[in-house]
Amino acid sequence: MKHIQLIETILYVNDQQESTDFYSKLFRQNPDLNVPGMTEFKLAENCKLGLMPNKGIAKILSDKAPHPEQGNGIPRCELYLYVDDIALESDNAIKIGAKLISPVEDRDWGDKVCYFADIDGHIIAFAEKLNK
Repeated sequence: MKHIQLIETILYVNDQQESTDFYSKLFRQNPDLNVPGMTEFKLAENCKLGLMPNKGIAKILSDKAPHPEQGNGIPRCELYLYVDDIALESDNAIKIGAKLISPVEDRDWGDKVCYFADIDGHIIAFAEKLNK
């Protein structure tokens, strides 16, 4: 799909500021955009992560989809992030209070991966290729 220029994944969050603080510590960077209703982190040249309050997206969804607050704490997505140093990322996630779901392990699909949950229950995976 060469016509797609940028990928932005937006997580619906209970508390925008609390989630902004969490992801600022997790990524060890400040957001590129932080205004009421949307926070964005540029993670790579063509990839951003957005944080939008549940109440904000609920206005857009109106009555056409369940209110996102009904899913708080339930894993609703997974961010699978390939990193240079999985031990560094795992240690940092533990230090900032991310909930450890599964420690660093070699997986049968060819990656070394660890899993965490953020404060809203979204799953974050840090991965390295086993055969670099």
